Amino acid sequence: MKAANSKYCQCLYFSSNALARKIEKLANDSWKKVGLTPSHAYLLMLAIEEPGIQPSVLVKQLLLTPSTITRLIEKLEEKKLVVRTTEGKLTNVYPTPKARALLPDLKDCLNHFYQNYSAIIGKEESARLVASMNRLVDKLPT
Repeated sequence: MKAANSKYCQCLYFSSNALARKIEKLANDSWKKVGLTPSHAYLLMLAIEEPGIQPSVLVKQLLLTPSTITRLIEKLEEKKLVVRTTEGKLTNVYPTPKARALLPDLKDCLNHFYQNYSAIIGKEESARLVASMNRLVDKLPT
C-alpha cells in the first residue's frame, strides 16, 4: 500500500517513521560493504577526521544521546577501530590504523548512499527534504 493511501497518512509520526524505515534500509545496504551500521560509520568518520574527539562533541554532531554514543564507541572498540583515552575528566576517542585504512571505503559507502537515495528521490528534492527536516528538528524540543 502507498503511504498516501494509509489511514494515518496525515500523521507526522506515521509518515516520518515510514520514511525513516525506508531510508534506514537504503543506508544499511550502502554500509554493508564495511560491515558497520550507518551510526557506527558516521561516528568512525568523525573520529578519523578529528582524532581525540570527545564523546560530548559526538553527541552534538550525531544528535544522539550520551548513552547511545557510549554503546557505539564500545562496539567500535570491540572491532578494534577506535581506542578511548582518559585525561583527567576528559575522554578522547582516537581511530586505530585499521580505522584510518577504512576511510576510503567509508567515503565510498557515504557516496553510494547519497547516489542511491538521490537517484530515487531526485537531487533537488533530496536537498530540499534534508534542509526542511533539519529546520524542523531544530524547532522541536529535545
